[in-house]
Amino acid sequence: MKGLLQDIDSPEDLKELSFEELETLCQEIRDYFIHVVTSVGGHFASSLGVVELTTALHYVYDTPKDKLIWDVGHQGYVHKILTGRKYDLKTIRQYKGISGFLKRSESEYDDFGAGHASTSISAALGFAVARDLNKDDHRVVAVIGDGALTGGLAYEALNNAGSLNTDLLVILNDNQMSISRNVGAISRYLTEITTDPRYNKIKDEIWHLTEKMPFGKRRLRKFVRRVEESLKNLLVPGMFFEEIGFRYFGPIDGHDLRELVPTLQKLRELKGPNVLHILTVKGKGVDYAEEDSVKFHAVSPPPKQSEGDKKAAPKPPAYNGVFTDALIELSRKDERIVAITAAMAEGTGLVKYQKAFPDRFFDVGIAEGHAVTYSAGLAADGVRPCAAIYSTFLQRAYDHIIHDVAVQKLPVVFALDRAGLCGADGPTHHGAFDLSYLAIVPGMIVSAPKDGNELRNLLHTAFLQDTNPFAIRFPKDSCITLDESCNFQKIAIGSWEVLREGNNLAILAVGTMVANAMKAAEMLENKHHSVAVINCRFIKPLDASLLRDLSTQYEHLVTVEENVLSGGFGSQVSRHLQENGWSVGSLTHLGIPDSFIEHGSRAILLDNIGLSPEKIADKCLEIMGGGKKPRPERQSSLKTHKAVEE
Repeated sequence: MKGLLQDIDSPEDLKELSFEELETLCQEIRDYFIHVVTSVGGHFASSLGVVELTTALHYVYDTPKDKLIWDVGHQGYVHKILTGRKYDLKTIRQYKGISGFLKRSESEYDDFGAGHASTSISAALGFAVARDLNKDDHRVVAVIGDGALTGGLAYEALNNAGSLNTDLLVILNDNQMSISRNVGAISRYLTEITTDPRYNKIKDEIWHLTEKMPFGKRRLRKFVRRVEESLKNLLVPGMFFEEIGFRYFGPIDGHDLRELVPTLQKLRELKGPNVLHILTVKGKGVDYAEEDSVKFHAVSPPPKQSEGDKKAAPKPPAYNGVFTDALIELSRKDERIVAITAAMAEGTGLVKYQKAFPDRFFDVGIAEGHAVTYSAGLAADGVRPCAAIYSTFLQRAYDHIIHDVAVQKLPVVFALDRAGLCGADGPTHHGAFDLSYLAIVPGMIVSAPKDGNELRNLLHTAFLQDTNPFAIRFPKDSCITLDESCNFQKIAIGSWEVLREGNNLAILAVGTMVANAMKAAEMLENKHHSVAVINCRFIKPLDASLLRDLSTQYEHLVTVEENVLSGGFGSQVSRHLQENGWSVGSLTHLGIPDSFIEHGSRAILLDNIGLSPEKIADKCLEIMGGGKKPRPERQSSLKTHKAVEE
């Protein structure tokens, strides 16, 4: 690191820089960011688009006294560089390193953390009202992208903020270039006028003069406001904001510091709720990221030299790739099937589906609640919707799942990507709760495949039934096995699968944990312990018949799930055993503990919480007597439960 950046340890170090130095600094930040993130991986294009904006905000505002609320945090890397974490950037999203999102416990400059979109305006309004109640005098700024503005929460916040009329600046970071270039010069000129203190002083004086008029005051004020709005909206798209109580400024070039800084300085002194609309280029400064900002939303680190030298065996495809291919295949057979996602076409793998069925693919934007209710409406009129939404994002639509889908017994298929621990994205993205929050919904079928073949068959099964909502959860990972030549097979709903029989202990594993349980069983076999492994692919309904047999033939049962223990699969098993009076020697539950799991590689995190094959094997040894050779047990003779239906 060299130049100006090496001496920037906090926003205070920016205050004495000239415009020329600020511009030089922005280029140094961009160069440093590119060097580090392409080496260690992380979110890429979004932060490149806000280098100048972030620098200008910290230059103009008195942070951390003034509050900067960033939406999501994909665009927060430059903020971290300028707030004392430039050297820590090399650890971003790594185990024990800094977070890829803003995090209140990480820095006093991170006023509000968020991994889900559309929250910044709501949170900023909370900060602004708290300031007023506490009689403080600091400023509050919310930064939100045009993509996040598709979320309903953002509009609810705008509506509330406009009515409260408190001092708040919302910066709309528009990187879609939806505003024609030919309005740029005029809108810049208009913004210069409307942010000028003299203009606002004259406007306020006219307003006060009308107050003294004996009659016609309301009509004149209405006329003056309409003249101003008509002029502005003839040139720029601010009418919506003006109508709900905000003053609108822009659009201006978000990469031009000589325009950004003076505008922010003027807006800093303006009262009431204001919106500044800036135009930026996602991936700014990197040609390939500018050309395909979706592909370069995030980048992965290059493979290690040793990994690149040796020819690696081909990995099975990712679960979401298997899901998309299966959905395409099923859609060719059934024209009623459609796919819905909430701004995650790439993440869920559905871009391929969109190309195959452009008229049957619907991306509703960052609006998970709408996605679910929209799916319910489709299902109510005979269409077969598959809503593909990350497990952690579906949490935002919980009322819609219950009220609009489950109560009406509509056969919406939910494909929950990113179920379980998601690694580097951390606690805001870990799909740790879906088995719990879905299993308590009456009529909901909840399932988890052990591999790619079973994912295909569960999706096929889901569309064959039309009486219940049907959820299928799978991880952000490669599937264990996949035989693409296999035909679809219907799985008996509620059936489990005996993968391995044993002596006095049986592991009841869900989804991703089936492979870990099988590896644990192999480790135990080497220590002269034979344990059974059951693929519990249905969390609801449970396989009551097989569970009864297990309770009579095994002294110890161990449930293993990549979900929080509270209300999860183990809880369902425990409740079912108790309700039916079936007892076992011991019942042990392994899963995600009652805490938020930090970011890090999935393998490290699973081992930390006791869900790696080694830790599962250790726990089973402890249950069976600490590694002693087991006493002779009767061999179990579980009947083979039918796995599939013809």
